[in-house]
Amino acid sequence: MSPDLLVKNATLPDGRENIDIACERGIIVALGPGIEAEAGRVIDAGGRLVSPPFVDSHFHMDATLSLGLPRMNESGTLLEGIALWGELKPLLTVEAVVERALAYCDLAVAQGLLAIRSHVDVCDDRLTGVEGLLQVREMVAPYLDLQLVAFPQDGLYRSANAEKNLLRALDMGVDVVGGIPHFERTMEDGARSVRALCKIAAERGLMVDMHCDESDDPLSRHIETLAAETQRLGLSGRVAGSHLTSMHSMDNYYVSKLLPLIAEAGVHAIANPLINITLQGRHDTYPKRRGQTRVPEMRAHGINVAFGHDCVMDPWYSMGSGDMLEVASMGLHVAQMMSREEMRYAFDCVTLHPARAMGLEGYGLEKGCRADFVLLQAADTIEAIRLRARRLAVVRAGRVIAESDPAITRLSLDGRPAEVDPASYAPKG
Repeated sequence: MSPDLLVKNATLPDGRENIDIACERGIIVALGPGIEAEAGRVIDAGGRLVSPPFVDSHFHMDATLSLGLPRMNESGTLLEGIALWGELKPLLTVEAVVERALAYCDLAVAQGLLAIRSHVDVCDDRLTGVEGLLQVREMVAPYLDLQLVAFPQDGLYRSANAEKNLLRALDMGVDVVGGIPHFERTMEDGARSVRALCKIAAERGLMVDMHCDESDDPLSRHIETLAAETQRLGLSGRVAGSHLTSMHSMDNYYVSKLLPLIAEAGVHAIANPLINITLQGRHDTYPKRRGQTRVPEMRAHGINVAFGHDCVMDPWYSMGSGDMLEVASMGLHVAQMMSREEMRYAFDCVTLHPARAMGLEGYGLEKGCRADFVLLQAADTIEAIRLRARRLAVVRAGRVIAESDPAITRLSLDGRPAEVDPASYAPKG
């Protein structure tokens, strides 16, 4: 065996230690302790964490990095963000969409984020965002998997040409059917849109990912219809409900019925902690709702829960850095998941779980998987979240495509240690 890359002495997310990873022709060809081989390049992980790449299963790349165009969202609300996006859409050009998206993809890769599912608005009759992001998908394919969702931002029935444009976008090569049932004019129209969109996906053999019940209204219950249609049309495993924030306001009795339905249907749930905690609960004084959906309860029912970044510097969110560890940190804080096991679960919510929701093939750290992974300046997944660990090396198809030196601060204090490595203080376990 003559691997192209050999990583020595790694710790894996599942706790395995002193693991070597041999990569050849873009595939992990061997994984285990004590691999001896002449490799093109050898990296000593030094006992640090090697993880599968980060995955963002909910993002809006057509809007990213557009902050301040044509103005700022002064209230910070969801509805002003939607209105502001409506002002920006007529000003979009394919060139501008491509430029901003490529800049974000560079940022993502530097953070070890190598797979993104992006919703793209199809309510612009020009389909400017669709055209731009289809170009970007091809341009970044060597180093990032970009999956596109045809998203009728203004409502499938509320926007005059949305359904026709959605079908055009799918014909152009967009991967996933999207929707926003809670933004339709009536609850009836919302439920009707869920049924219509799931039918389109079933007929075309596509996946579904709907913005579903992104509301504080406990009567916004389109996830129920989505789960029912998923089961009726045989779409299990191919459907995701994103946001699901109305669930934070529902009574426990109804949720005790709803969660088993979602689990039975095999619907993935995608929470967006940074955005949900920012946009929801805006009509509350105090007590004030947290905004995020019921992550621990979904976990207990065996529902696959992923965390998404959603936005970075756009009409809805003026912050963000493409760091999925920040997303995981917010997710576990909002959900009060503070046991060691729950914190490790939050790491899975930005790696394994979104990869499953997106149907990524060959993802993981096992022999035969794609040689895509990240070396982090951390001893384990909990420390990685706590420190937003530095990405020391990002590997795609067995080739290092980004790398950084370890973060170490040198002190000048009499009689005290001269260096501080934040990754040296973590307890084991």
